[in-house]
Order: sequence, then structure tokens, then C-alpha cells
Amino acid sequence: MGIDVSTYTAEPCGLGTALVSDDAVWILVDGDASRSLGPAIAWATKFAPSLHLVVDNHSGVLARRASGFATSISVWHVEDTRLLAAIAEPHRDAVTPSAAHATFISDIASAGADPLVEWGVVVGEVRGLEICRVVDDEHTGEARIEVGIGAHDRETFALVHQERPIDESMRSVVDTVGAHRVEGAPFHPYNHLAPERFARWSALQTPSALGFVSLTQVDPPEMRTNVKDSVPCVAVGVDDSGNTTAVVFVHGIDLDVVPFAVDAALQHSCAQVMIVARPQDVVASHRVMAGATLAATTFSSLS
Repeated sequence: MGIDVSTYTAEPCGLGTALVSDDAVWILVDGDASRSLGPAIAWATKFAPSLHLVVDNHSGVLARRASGFATSISVWHVEDTRLLAAIAEPHRDAVTPSAAHATFISDIASAGADPLVEWGVVVGEVRGLEICRVVDDEHTGEARIEVGIGAHDRETFALVHQERPIDESMRSVVDTVGAHRVEGAPFHPYNHLAPERFARWSALQTPSALGFVSLTQVDPPEMRTNVKDSVPCVAVGVDDSGNTTAVVFVHGIDLDVVPFAVDAALQHSCAQVMIVARPQDVVASHRVMAGATLAATTFSSLS
């Protein structure tokens, strides 16, 4: 790795191989590194002020996120036998839906769902839970609405209800899901999925609960890969002075949420960051990381 390992001590680290000295920590991440920056910072701050992260994937995204911190964080990748500094990858350009897909937005709204476009994909949500999506038919190429929660559910729903009109199916699912996604409802898969998006939906109804005059859903830094995993989601809030804040909603203790939120602020040109989480989901490591961000980072809660 190009360093004198004799001056370092190996320490056990859940991310992979770690070498520690008085002034620096080197971590070689095993496997998927996409969400390794936050855990690496949390681990490294126990030992030294400078972090070197060596990865074999997602180095550009990690370098971009590292640039949002005032502390010394370097991201590296190995090419053959050489250790190379990672180059920050720019954010992808915003994607707009095709005209054919956009025509279904009014149909989704008429069925009682909230139309939402994320990275160019048109979906319908009920209090933050996706219940339908506009897709291109794999045989004809024509745009159509599929009803269901996730790809497998949409496929099953289409087989079981193939004779039922889509608008009728959407209204039925909206009513069923909506009855469960309310505060205080008994446990049900419908209110267990996407809790962070329920929090965002709630905040969108009353932006003043977070101190904003307006709040708008925006694309996250990276596309989510499925409906069932809980991943942070993003909005941009505007206060009464016109200042913008990247507002990130998260559920559960997620050590990578601060780098994610910093990335969202960079993506949407916001000078401030607010992370909305349950009080029990904000731990000391979060606050240490938040204190090291270039954008002023605060924590808030809807509870």
C-alpha cells in the first residue's frame, strides 16, 4: 500500500483490514464499500485524526462524500500494484420522465396516490409507501402502470388481477394501504415498510414542524435499489429567509447517514444539512461526524 507498516499496529475492524498509528488510520475495506465512509470515520476517530480509506469499488462516490468534511479523509483505490488517489465522481444530471411516462401522473393522482418522480421514474405513493410504478412493457415497449409494492409484488398483482381495470386496482390498494399507514396503527407490513419515507411524507404536509416555510421532495444522491430496504430519503427545505437546507430522513441507527446527507447537500447546493431521525437513532458517532462537516449539520425529530 506504499506505507511503512512497521510504524503501524493492526487493529480488528469490521470493515476489513485496519492499520493504526498515532496520526493516521488506514482501512482496507473488504467487499461492497458504498456505505463504508460513515462507519470508517466513526471507527477511525477513536485512534487518530487522519483517515485513509482503500477500496476497490465506489471510490469516486466516497471521494466526493469525503470532500464534504473538514477533517483529513483520503480515499484510495488499488490498480494492479499501485495505490492511486480516488477522483471525486460528479453527481449525475437530473433525469426527467419520458412524455409517455409523465402522462400517467394524473391517473395516479386521480386514484388517490401521491405521484412522485425519483431519478426519472414515475411512481405513486401512499404516505411514503410506493404502491405503483410506470414501466415500459417488456414485449411492446409501451408505457403502463403496474400496481404493487416492489417488483415481485407488481408481477404477482398483474397475474392475479389481470382482468381488473388499473384505476380500480390502484384505488383499492390506496384505501387498503392508507388504513394502515397512520400513527398508532397496529403493526402491519404496510406500516413497517419505508418508515423514513412516511416521516418525509408527514413533514411535507407540515413543513413548519421542522422550521421551514416549504419542503420539497428531491432525488437522493444515489437511486435506491428496491422498495423493501430502509434507506434515507431527501427533501429540500426553505426557511423564511430563503435559505435552503438538505433534509435527510432516516430510520434506525445508520452510521453512514451523515456522509449521505453531506452528499445530498452537495448535490442540491445547500449550505445546511438537517437529519431527521428518532432520538434513539442518533448516537455519539453521528454527532462527532456532524461536527466535522463543512455544511452546518443538525439533527431533528418529528416525534
